[in-house]
Amino acid sequence: MTEQSGPKDLVRYAVSAENAGFDFEVSSDHYSPWLVSQGHAPYAWSVLGAVAHATERVELATYVTAPTMRYHPAVVAQKAATMQLLADGRFILGLGSGESLNEHTVGQGWPGVEQRQEMLAEAVKIIRELHAGELVTYDGKYFRVDSSRIWDLPDGGVPIGLAVSGDRSIEHLAPLGDHMISTEPSGDLVKSWDQHHPEQSRKIGQIPICWDPDKDAAVARAHDQFRWFAGGWSVNADLPTTASFSGATQFVRPEDVASSIACGPDLDELAESVKPFIEAGYTDVALVQIGGDSQDQFLAEAAEPLLTKLRAL
Repeated sequence: MTEQSGPKDLVRYAVSAENAGFDFEVSSDHYSPWLVSQGHAPYAWSVLGAVAHATERVELATYVTAPTMRYHPAVVAQKAATMQLLADGRFILGLGSGESLNEHTVGQGWPGVEQRQEMLAEAVKIIRELHAGELVTYDGKYFRVDSSRIWDLPDGGVPIGLAVSGDRSIEHLAPLGDHMISTEPSGDLVKSWDQHHPEQSRKIGQIPICWDPDKDAAVARAHDQFRWFAGGWSVNADLPTTASFSGATQFVRPEDVASSIACGPDLDELAESVKPFIEAGYTDVALVQIGGDSQDQFLAEAAEPLLTKLRAL
């Protein structure tokens, strides 16, 4: 999670996670942290390139990049192709419609959700065309591309995962993507995706946990750094600044956070919190261990036994 740690630490944690036995690592792509207490927001693509070089086995993905405002889709196509070459085929390009928190930075406003989804669909088409290796000129409703080509391109392009939240987004986006991405453990989402995307695909989820030998310390850290999570994505997508998230969550209590995020030393409880994703039909689940300062201890003491329990599920 790029909002919790600086770039060198993130690369080190990625290597440690691979050594601990994780199969798959995802990276957020933020210009700003959610809350000031998180304190970081390095450039995700530089970090990913370093991680690709420093690791050997784990798959990598963005979770997720918005190819619409802060980045032009032609630039995302180039970045993703380069990442796939550096990662020797281990990279999935995760795309979504973004959050105001990161995209408002370029001073182009923040469109409504329907327009954002239209922009994302058009961006995916551009990325697909460029990854086919041909010279592309494109004049669409939202984007233009003028006589452009990706010169360093991996064989087969780059698989694309698309972040969805309901039937409307699935209907628009499933035919354009290879894999589904969502933070909601909903079997209905999975079924809807499969109806609109009959080919075999992965369903990639993400869930926060907060392991710590001291449960009270875990709850306090989760409240300090992750209470923004309580708003849900329909709210989180539209708030523009850390001050906005601080104000919107000022009445969220530690016990409120603890009721929705598994906290403390009980590995069975942490593993059980992932179970709804498994029951919903997800094939991959990314764990966000809350708190940058907690990563080394988590990876050294809890990661391997937790993975054993998760795989048993």
